[in-house]
Amino acid sequence: MYDVIIIGAGVTGSAAARELSRFHAKICVLEKEEDVCCGTSKANSAIVHAGYDAENGSLMAELNVQGNRMMTQLAEELDIPFVRNGSLVVCTAEADRPALEALHERGVKNGVEGLRIVEREELVRMEPHISDQAQAALYAPTGGIICPFRLNIAMAENACENGVEFQFNTCVENVEKTEEGFRLRTDRGIYEARCVVNAAGVYADRFHNMVSGRKIRITPRKGEYYLLDRTAGDYVSRTVFTLPGRYGKGVLVSPTVHGNLIVGPTAHDIGDKEATNTTREGLDELAVKCAAAVKDVPLRQVITSFAGLRAHEDGHEFLIGEPDDAPGFVDCAGIESPGLTASPAIGRMAARIVRDRLGLTEKEDFIAVGHDVLRPDRLSVQERNDLIRRHPEYGTVICRCETVTEGEILDAIRRPLGARSLDGIKRRTRAGMGRCQAGFCSPRAMEILARELGTGMDRITKSGGDSRFIVGTDKDSL
Repeated sequence: MYDVIIIGAGVTGSAAARELSRFHAKICVLEKEEDVCCGTSKANSAIVHAGYDAENGSLMAELNVQGNRMMTQLAEELDIPFVRNGSLVVCTAEADRPALEALHERGVKNGVEGLRIVEREELVRMEPHISDQAQAALYAPTGGIICPFRLNIAMAENACENGVEFQFNTCVENVEKTEEGFRLRTDRGIYEARCVVNAAGVYADRFHNMVSGRKIRITPRKGEYYLLDRTAGDYVSRTVFTLPGRYGKGVLVSPTVHGNLIVGPTAHDIGDKEATNTTREGLDELAVKCAAAVKDVPLRQVITSFAGLRAHEDGHEFLIGEPDDAPGFVDCAGIESPGLTASPAIGRMAARIVRDRLGLTEKEDFIAVGHDVLRPDRLSVQERNDLIRRHPEYGTVICRCETVTEGEILDAIRRPLGARSLDGIKRRTRAGMGRCQAGFCSPRAMEILARELGTGMDRITKSGGDSRFIVGTDKDSL
């Protein structure tokens, strides 16, 4: 019997796991995929939102601002790339100025610091490639950009180091209430816990509705993106939005912490909770809409496109807490944008609910800090040379586009909750994220992974499950 089981190892579940690991408790995270950060948490805008968009008085607004304020310390503690580059919401017609002013007023009421409206002359100085139609913009200096993979992985690793157990490739099929708490039936057996934290993303409604008579509904909202090469990474220096609409914050153009340029997302409600494919129609829509805020975006420098699903709740609100008819079952549901930003605050809120329910006490030996994969390019020339003398693997470059060495890949595999697939390596080291999109480095990365895991190359996958690269040999076809 566990004290707490968390369903889902995305950014919300990992944040809750880290916060709960501050207490004396037996905790387990169940994740249906082969790694952390395999759902919405890996396919989003990588933005730390300032908090001006959510409705005044909403939990979404409160936790957005809290999460934004927590991000600096969290990034320092866990060695996460994070930059407060600021954001702009562009108004392209005088008729829309009242909407821009209303957004400013909403942000001020939400507690967002430093908000102000900038006129065109200043706006052009700030962003020379701003649209010729731009009249003014809402400037939020507290907006930022972050690595969503590293945020998710770092919180999960830190939770693991503080005693939280992670079970991957474990799909929860049913949840039922018992006298002691909850029984979870999975495809790998039965798990029992006194409390459950439901951080299942687009599937959170499914588990909530198993234990509560007050039903909720989560609709997958697909967002498609372009990612551009680093040569376009300085096209804008801030995150540039259009005015928000019915389905979200609109299409943005933004630098990333790794030096790329990201454009997106679209926003379309769909029925399939696994439909993360891109579409010709969606990508064409991006090409048109991004020009509303930023002119002549160099889309010829696109190196990849991708799509993610946001967990849209019917009331467009975070649902965090225990249903009246299921005490001990803590929902973290409807976590769509700004969920990445709010995740540290969501994790803290969920942990406090569980703490109070179970009467948990704090540890004196909680480990608050973590460290990223060792990056030789962060070292001085002398430090790098010394490192290579001690560990020659850091002198062997595997991914030429991102200059990722064998030493970094070994670190990614051997660290807590280490990589077990090529995507796992990619999220931890960026090997395969460059211009050639893993065209050259995949075979070498597969060799290293097979050697470290003590398995054959034919067992290595892109992202777990049946996503194997090698399905036979040349002789099989003779």
